[in-house]
Amino acid sequence: MAQWQELLRLDSALQGRVSQLYEGRLAREIRHCLCFAIESRDWDSAAVDENEANTCFRALLMFLDEQWDRSVQENNILQGPDFQGMKDYLLKHFQDHPLNLAIILSECLKEEKKILASASEAQGCSSSAVEHKWRQLDNKVNELKRQTLEMKKGTKSLEVQNEKLYFIQQTWQTQVEQHVGLAQSRAVVEQECLKKANLITQTKQKLLQQMVNILKATEEIVVTLTDVELPEWKCRQQMSCIGSPVDTRLEYLEKWFTAVAEVLQEVREQLQKLQEQNQKYNSTDASPLTEIENFALSLFTKLLSNALVVEKQPVMSSSPQRPLILKTGVRFTVTARFLANLPQFKYLLSVKPVFDKDVEETKTVKGFRRFDLSSGDSKVMDVDTPRGGLVAEFCHMSIKEAAKQEKGKSKGSSEILLHHNRLGVTEELHIIKFVTTLQHAGLQCDIEASSLPVVVISSTVQGSSAWATVMWCNMLSTSEPRNLSMFLDPPPLTWQQMSQTLSWQFLTVGQRGLDEHQLSMIREKIVDDPDDLVHWNKFSKNENAWTWIDGILDLIKKHLLDLWRDGSIMGFVSRESTKALLQEKPTGTFLLRFSESNKDGAITFSWVEHSNGEPHVHSVQPYTKLELVNMCVPDIIYHYSLRAQKNMTRNPLLYLYPDIPKDVAFGCYYKKSAMSAPKKVVDGYVNRTQIPVSDCPTPPASPPRDNPLTDMDMEIEIDRDWTLETHQVFQEIFSELLDFSNYPMSPSQNHFADPSSRC
Repeated sequence: MAQWQELLRLDSALQGRVSQLYEGRLAREIRHCLCFAIESRDWDSAAVDENEANTCFRALLMFLDEQWDRSVQENNILQGPDFQGMKDYLLKHFQDHPLNLAIILSECLKEEKKILASASEAQGCSSSAVEHKWRQLDNKVNELKRQTLEMKKGTKSLEVQNEKLYFIQQTWQTQVEQHVGLAQSRAVVEQECLKKANLITQTKQKLLQQMVNILKATEEIVVTLTDVELPEWKCRQQMSCIGSPVDTRLEYLEKWFTAVAEVLQEVREQLQKLQEQNQKYNSTDASPLTEIENFALSLFTKLLSNALVVEKQPVMSSSPQRPLILKTGVRFTVTARFLANLPQFKYLLSVKPVFDKDVEETKTVKGFRRFDLSSGDSKVMDVDTPRGGLVAEFCHMSIKEAAKQEKGKSKGSSEILLHHNRLGVTEELHIIKFVTTLQHAGLQCDIEASSLPVVVISSTVQGSSAWATVMWCNMLSTSEPRNLSMFLDPPPLTWQQMSQTLSWQFLTVGQRGLDEHQLSMIREKIVDDPDDLVHWNKFSKNENAWTWIDGILDLIKKHLLDLWRDGSIMGFVSRESTKALLQEKPTGTFLLRFSESNKDGAITFSWVEHSNGEPHVHSVQPYTKLELVNMCVPDIIYHYSLRAQKNMTRNPLLYLYPDIPKDVAFGCYYKKSAMSAPKKVVDGYVNRTQIPVSDCPTPPASPPRDNPLTDMDMEIEIDRDWTLETHQVFQEIFSELLDFSNYPMSPSQNHFADPSSRC
């Protein structure tokens, strides 16, 4: 993988460190768009050799020419990156000194590698212990398989010895009768047969002890698998359902479960052979075999009872990033897998889903809804491809609400005790259980696996609240059995839990989590507890901060994905912090942040201007999802204008905070340009472009005291001389081109001076 691509996968804090490497040295857009061309060159050598530096520089220019030609051929000039602009940038800054470019890239590439190494080291510290533990377990399983193979050889050797002794005992008498001289050797032969029988007994005892040792080692591994590794995997799966980027693969667990099952199966088969040898050769020491068989059977039962897992939790195809939310009458899918993948189990297991099986809340919580699966038929576990595991995939399931209890039916005492508490529709938790029975080689066990708690909604508008419930539940309820009535009295979350969960949501939707500064702003809105706790009522019940956050997530998903991913959007920054950040910056510096008042999700930009030595920070009226359908944020920034005296306009947005030229930051995202887009006739009309315009909010500079007639005074005098007729002519000329009524926001809708009108 290219180095730049690896950097894009880092968290936002580390990406910020990478961005700082190029500030004031090289346009970040060039590093992004030319990543492969840059990384294919030896910039360390070029940094000390001017001829090599010039060669590398010319190679970049040639690459840009090739990309530009391709854009022309594909008619993708406006939508693609500004390759010509990047070429002009390189020529302007490095044509005379290509060695400087080589030095910059050599140093930056080295620093990038250091950042990647630090990230890898940090990740390695957290995962090295797990990998070490898995290697140890893998070694134990391999050693167990080796010992089992030795045991199998021992059983075969014992059988050969028994056959030899039996042959001698059966044929000796006949040999004595045929050869009289052999009668004198009877005592010797009997002595040797007795020695052979004792040796067989000793060999059998050693073999039985070997089986016991194998089973004791197996017991340790079974406990590790069922009580440690499997619960840890379930916890990782639980966190992954709410956005955590953890590994939820089942390859290792399936490998270990299968290997241990094979060992136990082999031990039972060898025990069966020993029993057959005892019967065949009239051996009477059957008691140890029975005890060992019971031990092996108990381990086998424990292993297989835990081998059924819900590999893919219930999820509707309409919301793949938000599992565990089910809508009545809407299809959802769920997959179960049996980890002990033995060939003899193929087509042997029939799995049946059951909704709310053995759930006490259906009896004890007043108003707790009851549902039935519309398609609850059993499925036989078949071998999937390409992995070849035992899988039952339920692809066409849905739920429907069951008939409500009759009014005249008496209530249980426990329900009466809870009559004053009632769960909201999106606070009810339900489960789906998958049940099967395994009968094989004298073994019979009932096997169950439960889904994570699901929330059932009847309308899509309940989806956001339901997801808040899913997040809250999975952060708190991490062990079985699940508390499905948790939200009768929901426990609080720590801010650490909440901040981690929220960051996962942005990572899932926008491929970039939240940094500490963004989280700090959110914390101020939802944490007012001295113990740093987040309460359910504050988050999603009464004040409902989650609605605001979820609206922003939806905004990113639909309109801001690229800008959020590349870090162009600061996002969560308060008005006060915005002013503090911008007032020390040059005029025209701006940042993008989310509206604090619009609950459905909206974005605004704030910029700074200086007048009379004083900074003035302004924010445009937030753009909503409806407005962003017609024009994307980069185009809004490109076209945005302020209208001052005499209707003169200018774009106040020059540098994305901290100091990135706006065309460098957003050039690759521009879709159309009023400067270069050719006019096209459609149905007899000339194509037009919506242009966002606002009245200039910055007060004009004060006139010099010694000048009796300032330029502003002159403009005012000229304005007074305008006649109504002149004004009307002006409007007639420009009304068709500037069609203010179709702007995403009209001048009358922007009140920068009024704080209440800002986001």
